[in-house]
Amino acid sequence: METVFMEIRRKMQSGLLIIREPNAGSLPVDISVSPGSLEIKSCQGCNMISFPEEVRIVPSSCRGLQYIAGDGLHVRLQIEADSNTKLISTLSESPEVQKSCIFYCQSCGEIIIKERTFLRVLPLPSENWSALVEEWCCHPNPFAKSALHPQNDDCFFEHTYFLVNSGSKSYVPATEIVHLETEHSASERSFALKSKENTTVICKRCKRMLGETVSSGITKYYFTEMIIQPPGKKFDMIPRSQFVQSIIAQCLMQLSSARSTFRFRIQGHDGKIYILMWLLNSDTLLVESMGNSASSSVFTLFEDNLRLDSKSLGTWDAVKVLYHPCIKNRNKELSDAWENDIGVHPLTFPSKTCLELLLILSLSTASLPPSLRFMNSFQVAFLKM
Repeated sequence: METVFMEIRRKMQSGLLIIREPNAGSLPVDISVSPGSLEIKSCQGCNMISFPEEVRIVPSSCRGLQYIAGDGLHVRLQIEADSNTKLISTLSESPEVQKSCIFYCQSCGEIIIKERTFLRVLPLPSENWSALVEEWCCHPNPFAKSALHPQNDDCFFEHTYFLVNSGSKSYVPATEIVHLETEHSASERSFALKSKENTTVICKRCKRMLGETVSSGITKYYFTEMIIQPPGKKFDMIPRSQFVQSIIAQCLMQLSSARSTFRFRIQGHDGKIYILMWLLNSDTLLVESMGNSASSSVFTLFEDNLRLDSKSLGTWDAVKVLYHPCIKNRNKELSDAWENDIGVHPLTFPSKTCLELLLILSLSTASLPPSLRFMNSFQVAFLKM
């Protein structure tokens, strides 16, 4: 049975429709396109695929019909698409001033910080803030010897993590601290700090790394590992793949919008570079028919890569990225070049999360039609939200 793949650009109101053949030479002989559905007739029978309510095709705009071996039929067309997808985000449930909240481990649901009320919730400045102060001040930098650390009733956040003061009010026996040796390059090993210890905070229940201790009483928690909700709200387990994709996709979108940064270096807390990523599009709706029956199919948007939520149907917002894996010294020359490029923004996550992200990207690439999997030597993937 034929399946359908559709990549829609909301801003341009256009899309690429691919009717994928299940076997070589088995293309349908008759295709009828209407605003709300697609009818495919072949010698095996008739397959009717209904579009989601928020997607409407303009049949008269169909153009550029092309057959590509291994993919099927490609056609460009105009599409009227709306998005009503609710994003999964810790930022949408971020701490609010003078409002109580609970911090959960995203992987197992364990309460990490009990009900806590912050008097200040503030964004941290960019990584170059100290240098900017030096440039703009006509007197010595007043912050040179002080760190931006939260007080007892503060919560500071950055694009990938937030800082809290682990006072007695927030302590619960749900985390433990372990000491891990961070790896260094060969040149760094020649110095006395070749076995620098890094204090890591892990969940006692599932042993997941949640963050790191920055200094005495100050803890850094990564957004990819935590869910923040108000008291009284039921905690719902979100499939790990969906959560990681959504958080990282939104992080890329925020940075690209705020700083006009489109190239990113995904690195672990151990200092290793895992992925080089280039944000290509952030206005994508990705739609794919799963072909559940011979007579009808319902469109789903890029069903969860790890098949954790195979019953979910509908359309999804997504970001389109180009990427290079960097594990096992792959793409080392390009990785070194990007590491020294000020136009590349580093994003640090727990090393295990970086590997999860690489798996998600790889499975996304493998699910695409073969002709869409590569672009200018980069691999292509979608992160859905």
